Amino acid sequence: MSEQSDQIEGVDFALAAYREEGVWTVQEIAHDLLTDVETLAHALRRFPGDNGAVGLVAVDEDFFVIVRVVGATTRVLLSDVTAADEWELAASAVEHLGLPLPEDEDEAEPAGDLGILADAGMSAMDMGILLDDLDLYPDEMLSEVARKVGFGELFDDAVGLTSA
Repeated sequence: MSEQSDQIEGVDFALAAYREEGVWTVQEIAHDLLTDVETLAHALRRFPGDNGAVGLVAVDEDFFVIVRVVGATTRVLLSDVTAADEWELAASAVEHLGLPLPEDEDEAEPAGDLGILADAGMSAMDMGILLDDLDLYPDEMLSEVARKVGFGELFDDAVGLTSA
């Protein structure tokens, strides 16, 4: 088995969310489009969202990446910069952000645009607080993000979480 297929098998889920005429749609993204941020961004540009599209990818119950494309702009949030040591998608997020690879594996912290969804209802402060909650798994964090932005039920249905 190749390293790339190992990387793809580690993906818990990959979803695209976009809003058209005020209605959210959530669709799965093919895992072979998750090799790096640029490939994912290219795939997201195919969705017809009024305000671009958002990619939500959780990997190995360890970290997540949010990629948002609006026109030619690609915004990225990586939940844990230390994931770049093991995962190509995380490494490409760090590279896209122009950051150095982490030197200390114990320094788990987010990288990128905390305000990536601020205009949709998830402020940078709320995102930071959520990312500081080390008791939550990536799917739980992304469920909270989806709920705040307005597609929580669709997200939970797509990833198999039951709404509380």
